Amino acid sequence: MVLAGQEGMTGWQEELYKDLHQHPELGNQESRTAAIASGLLQEFGHEVHSEIGSTGVVGILKNGEGPTVLVRADMDALPVAEDTGLPYASKESATDDDGGQVPVAHACGHDVHVACLLGAARLLAERPSGWSGTFIALFQPAEELANGARKMLDGGLAALIPKPDVAMAQHVLAFPSGHLGTRPGAFLSSADSMRITVYGRGSHGSMPQLSIDPVVLAASIVLRLQTVVSREVAPGEFAVLTIGRLSAGTKSNIISDRAVLELNIRTFDDRTRTLLLDAIRRIVVGECSAAGSPKDPEFELYDHYPLTQNDPEVTARVDAAFRNHFGERASTLDRQPASEDFSELPDSFGIPYIYWGLGGTDPTLYAKAEAAGAVSSEIPANHSPHFAPVISPTLETGTAAVVVAALAWLGRPTSSR
Repeated sequence: MVLAGQEGMTGWQEELYKDLHQHPELGNQESRTAAIASGLLQEFGHEVHSEIGSTGVVGILKNGEGPTVLVRADMDALPVAEDTGLPYASKESATDDDGGQVPVAHACGHDVHVACLLGAARLLAERPSGWSGTFIALFQPAEELANGARKMLDGGLAALIPKPDVAMAQHVLAFPSGHLGTRPGAFLSSADSMRITVYGRGSHGSMPQLSIDPVVLAASIVLRLQTVVSREVAPGEFAVLTIGRLSAGTKSNIISDRAVLELNIRTFDDRTRTLLLDAIRRIVVGECSAAGSPKDPEFELYDHYPLTQNDPEVTARVDAAFRNHFGERASTLDRQPASEDFSELPDSFGIPYIYWGLGGTDPTLYAKAEAAGAVSSEIPANHSPHFAPVISPTLETGTAAVVVAALAWLGRPTSSR
């Protein structure tokens, strides 16, 4: 029984997690985290490859004949100032891609993912009699930048590992710790960011009649874009359109000659995605024409996250294993509006995959908030400066989940759990 040794490594895993949490690193800067993962994998007896793409690491554990299972954990943190009050809270800062100094925190729980995958890699290495096949532990950089998976693929990942039969990943979310859930089909939305530059004619603030004001133009675009989801997407279809940034000008008495908008869209199917992108362009071009803009607007599409769509057969197999091991703590989750680049890995190999959710919130606090109808206001979600998964039973559950899911392919008849 591969999980028989889990209790004996609780202290080690908690210390590992706290260390990772205190020392977060931005995307493609995860040198310390990667070194920890690489060192421990070598200690466990895995064949290790590091610096794949940027800081990517893989550990390959071969144990006789059988399928090959790949499990991925993302390593990067966010430019967020942690405000959890925890004794092991991050106080780190780093230089971002724009050259600015920013605070850094594991406000999305990737430290949980790393600690759980390393725990599973250790358990499988210590108990080879309970399974057969090949286990690949993959530690990916820069999920938050939407380029980590692609960097590992471009860095020669396929030549370093045997082709997997199935790929897996999990993500800690703001629901009760100790629980986890799967969902066949679309699970995480696709996402796209767009940068739009619109042009006006600059002037002195006291002589607006000489200008074509790009701020007024941008404001009209913002208001008009609010109608896309409410009036162009069919009721019941999922779509999100968020304008996250609007910038223009340098001083209160100067009318600028341009404005920049940055927006983000989320969808669960290509048809709705195309509808949103077409509507955005139509509205922006139309508003610029109405304002007499002297120059056509410019559009830059970036940070594309593909749809995460779980294979039905793989999901059914893992779901059955979860329900057998976790009982009522395993469930079917709703679709999640967040986005990921994990699916680029299995898609590149042409293999099926599953991605599941792992609860990280104190169950008592969650129950109280739920009873009061205040989950959205009282339970910090991912990317919040207050987001902090409870250590126990999050780590135990997440580690067991990786092992149980992997054993659905690698387990021998005498090792069902």
